[in-house]
Amino acid sequence: MTDAPPPAQPAYNQQPASYSGGTGAATGEDPGRVLGIVSLVLAFVFALGGLITGIIARKKSKEAGFDNGFAKWGIILSIVFMVLGVILAIVLVALLASGAALFGGAVADLCAGYDSGTYETTTGELITCP
Repeated sequence: MTDAPPPAQPAYNQQPASYSGGTGAATGEDPGRVLGIVSLVLAFVFALGGLITGIIARKKSKEAGFDNGFAKWGIILSIVFMVLGVILAIVLVALLASGAALFGGAVADLCAGYDSGTYETTTGELITCP
């Protein structure tokens, strides 16, 4: 019986066949997957950061030929939360403005019977009448 010859060794200074050159293509891993998960988490905590990392992750995945669902949902949720934040800010500013107008009207009512100056109320608050 004859033994089979040993497998051929790679030539000097060559990488094995499984080497991907840093692209991730040979291993079958999505290069933007981890960044997509980070994007999804950041969408709930810091929407702008979630949007930016989601766009980067989606681009990396697309270049490698993958569809990154985490990045897609990170982008969508980030946009939704930013729009809700803007709406909430507008509502809060409107409420504060109306509260200031109400407070200003209350001071005007209190000062109706007084001359200009500073007065102390029965609760110890100082009110300045124009």
